[in-house]
Amino acid sequence: MEQQKRYGHFDDQHREYVITDPQTPWPWINYLGNEDFFSLISNTAGGYSFYKDAKFRRITRYRYNNVPMDNGGRYFYIKDGDTVWNPGWKPCKTPLDFYECRHGMSYTRVTGRKNGVEASVLFFVPLKKWAEVQKLTLTNQSNEVKNLKLFSFEEWCLWNAATDMENFQRNFSTGEVEIEGSTIYHKTEYRERRNHYAFYHVNTPIQGFDTDRETFVGLYNEFADPQVVIEGKPRNSHAHGWSPIASHYIEVTLQPGESKDFVFLLGYIENEQDKKFSAPQVINKDKAHALIAELDTTEKVDKAFAELCEYWDALLNIYNVRTGNDKLDRMVNIWNQYQCMVTFNFSRSASFFESGIGRGMGFRDSNQDLVGFVHQIPSRARQRIIDIASTQFPDGGCYHQYQPLTKRGNNDIGGGFNDDPCWLIFGTVAYIKETGDFSILDEMVPFDNQPGSEVTLFEHLKISMDHVINNLGPHMLPLIGRADWNDCLNLNCFSWDPNESFQTTENVSEGTKAESLMIAGLFVVTGKDYVALCQKLGKTQEAERMQKAIDAMIEAVKKHGWDGEWYLRAYDFYGNKIGSNECDEAKIFIESQGWCTMAEIGAQEGMVAKSLDSCKKYLECEHGMVLNNPAFTKYIYEYGEISSYPEGYKENAGIFCHNNPWVIIGECLAGRGNDAWSHYAKILPSYVEEKYQTLHKVEPYVNCQMVAGKDAFKPGEGKNSWLTGTAAWMWYTVSEFILGIKPDYDGIRIDPCLPQTATDYTVQRKFRDAEYEITIHPNGAQKGVKAITLDGQPVDGTVIPYSAGKHVVEVTM
Repeated sequence: MEQQKRYGHFDDQHREYVITDPQTPWPWINYLGNEDFFSLISNTAGGYSFYKDAKFRRITRYRYNNVPMDNGGRYFYIKDGDTVWNPGWKPCKTPLDFYECRHGMSYTRVTGRKNGVEASVLFFVPLKKWAEVQKLTLTNQSNEVKNLKLFSFEEWCLWNAATDMENFQRNFSTGEVEIEGSTIYHKTEYRERRNHYAFYHVNTPIQGFDTDRETFVGLYNEFADPQVVIEGKPRNSHAHGWSPIASHYIEVTLQPGESKDFVFLLGYIENEQDKKFSAPQVINKDKAHALIAELDTTEKVDKAFAELCEYWDALLNIYNVRTGNDKLDRMVNIWNQYQCMVTFNFSRSASFFESGIGRGMGFRDSNQDLVGFVHQIPSRARQRIIDIASTQFPDGGCYHQYQPLTKRGNNDIGGGFNDDPCWLIFGTVAYIKETGDFSILDEMVPFDNQPGSEVTLFEHLKISMDHVINNLGPHMLPLIGRADWNDCLNLNCFSWDPNESFQTTENVSEGTKAESLMIAGLFVVTGKDYVALCQKLGKTQEAERMQKAIDAMIEAVKKHGWDGEWYLRAYDFYGNKIGSNECDEAKIFIESQGWCTMAEIGAQEGMVAKSLDSCKKYLECEHGMVLNNPAFTKYIYEYGEISSYPEGYKENAGIFCHNNPWVIIGECLAGRGNDAWSHYAKILPSYVEEKYQTLHKVEPYVNCQMVAGKDAFKPGEGKNSWLTGTAAWMWYTVSEFILGIKPDYDGIRIDPCLPQTATDYTVQRKFRDAEYEITIHPNGAQKGVKAITLDGQPVDGTVIPYSAGKHVVEVTM
């Protein structure tokens, strides 16, 4: 086993992860911003910023997959005599006397020390502001006067991140800037169709600037040795085309023990069409001046930062658990909920593995993310449901993705992923149970965002269910379409052309028999939710209609979807079994085991127990459960992308942390608390962090999408971190199924499933306008509530009736 070096640690008191070595195994990043203006920032201050949409409103430039890694960001060059260094170590990589990066809740603080000077930079996006604050504090910790030369640096992206990297015959002629005092404005394309510009400001007089990259860096220099910094003298360059940047030059004198603050502000402005210019060719800066005035002193910035911290205090006080297990508590109380906020904001669109260009907001992704976010800000969850449903088609199908700026469906991807419609029920039911807001069902929602096509949201739910019913195959199981949740199981692709997309190419689809057991299980689970909702609404006839469809699906799974020890995964185009003991490879898949056990299909006949046992026997390993086993060793063209990956990676027997929770929930429903906890702890970041910081490679404080499986070259290595449905599923699993606090229409249902080693724990849960302090006494039981008292009075059943105010609940198992 490779030696496991440690690069950081949790600071639970401050809700921070503290990185103490800048040379992490992969850039360990954080996200700044909560609503419109966002930034990705690495532990060396790499990354970029954008407004709403990382493709269409990219503000600063970033180069993915570069050499060296993580080049480009917000840099401060400090020239102290002949020594040039950065507080975040990169890009100069001058050895520092001290380095620390603290990633917190929507903020990052990077601190470096060199030769008696400390530079500490606080990065955050203030609430309701379209700007990133960079508060730089320079402190002279030596006994001599320090005369420093400070250079800031940001590189502008020309707005559309895709064409920014492609259309150079145009790009190299369009770059434009204006300089006004200590503010550098980026106004490329503003003269024509754009109504927005960006600016980079510092709250002190400057002694010079540069706005042309070639002038600042030098045509053949690196970011590590910009010629202007090496010379210690700005050129006051004005960008005309080529590659515009923003760099301030400030001369700083510090007496021994003296500190000085500098507030840098990266901002975004939109102007009305008739107010774009204040004079010919001069941009209207009124809104920029106003924004700068709100954040131009240390006191104003400190106040804004305090407001951000209070915001997160309030969010993280909605659900809080005290178990005595620090590794569990920090994930449930801090990092899991924080990651759920980030994935809600971005779906899968912008991380250090997703460029923000190729993907928008996913239909299935965003619905799943709701279960991890809805308790935090229900009003935003409500709007997200409306936005998602608005991309649906009249037949119940839907766009697979939509762009966050326009909220329009993504035509490049299109639809045809046949699990997508079910997820709308999943997300909507979670919202109503959390809020009690049934009025959302009466909202008029269009199809494909077309005015005049509006029907109620409830009608959207109905046609979502009908889409499955109307697309059944020869075994009366759901047709898979282009793919189901596993985007790489492409049973209608049949491609030998490496230039074709597996997921959007259907070389053979007419007359397909390709069916999905995963969708079958999903249909039963969400169908039960839909039926319960109909009954709650008094729609008895609709409930009965759908129950018949659910019963028929259950029978179809029992008859055609069971392989003796586990559930099949699918039938291919020709009607052959996938995920069967009859197969040479990939005899068992995790997705259908998860969803069919969650649906409890065949529980009385022993199918659920056998399936869960098979997961332990064939899928489980040291780092979690692999997606399929044995791994594919060759490309099977009728299966598509799944078999294109090397063994143990991604969909070919990698550990998808996203679907491990499905099996864990199945274990919880079956009352197998020991097994549920064992599976959960293997992919819980705090447990992984304790053992595998070097091996795991990616951020140790959040879940990643995929961990290399037991067949891989390096089992346990993580990839695709941060933006993954794993976050919401881990939250949903631990909060509702392991700890057992489940929002319901009329109150909170208490139904824990615990390991026998569990001791008493307390959950403080805000629910609508009530607050519950719920103490669970497991008494060694894995499952089963024996008694509940509410404010000292016994409760019949397991649902605590909702009522406003503060309440104390005692639960005995």
